[in-house]
Amino acid sequence: MATAGASRQSALNLGQLPPDGTPMMHAGRKAPLLPWPDIGHLGKWSVSSYKFGFGPECLRDDDPDTFWHSDGPQPHFITVEFPRKVAIQKISIFLSFPMDDSYTPCTLSIRAGTGTTDLQDVRLFSLDKPDGWLTVDVSTEPNEDGEGFKPVHAYVIQVVIMANHMNGKDTHVRGLRILGPLEDTMYDGDDPFPFKSLKFKMYECIR
Repeated sequence: MATAGASRQSALNLGQLPPDGTPMMHAGRKAPLLPWPDIGHLGKWSVSSYKFGFGPECLRDDDPDTFWHSDGPQPHFITVEFPRKVAIQKISIFLSFPMDDSYTPCTLSIRAGTGTTDLQDVRLFSLDKPDGWLTVDVSTEPNEDGEGFKPVHAYVIQVVIMANHMNGKDTHVRGLRILGPLEDTMYDGDDPFPFKSLKFKMYECIR
């Protein structure tokens, strides 16, 4: 029987990203199994515009055949607002050039801040005809051990579609996940009821 530690290490190997922060493509239409926790359900989602029936709910319905369809001028953006400051490690986004052609994003920016009025660019990257889920670090600032990147601590994160393939006007995004840092599941045993889950961590400092 595999140990919990071995299972966690296997997940880490499966989800390992390139050390230079290059977006990692995951083959297939299903969302990849990654070790980083999805914290998107903790936030309020909105988009810059959408066609009826193709709103922000399509970004989180786990259906590869549905998509957010913008309906306005560029840039297009997806905004997630959290009730308190959270640590954001990565995003995973599902794009498909074979299905969406000129609606497929090619240049994206990630912004973060304490509110929608003070957002700052923390990451900018370009893609060439993507087809599948891509996972990318939100930050490019190396962490202390030099083996990855620091998370971004923010109340708001925004994914901005700056340009589409073939100069397309509107955009399609078929899925988006906001991922927190890896959870430390190990403890020294002194506390029989350690608050280690992300939800507990978010509120452990409330008085």
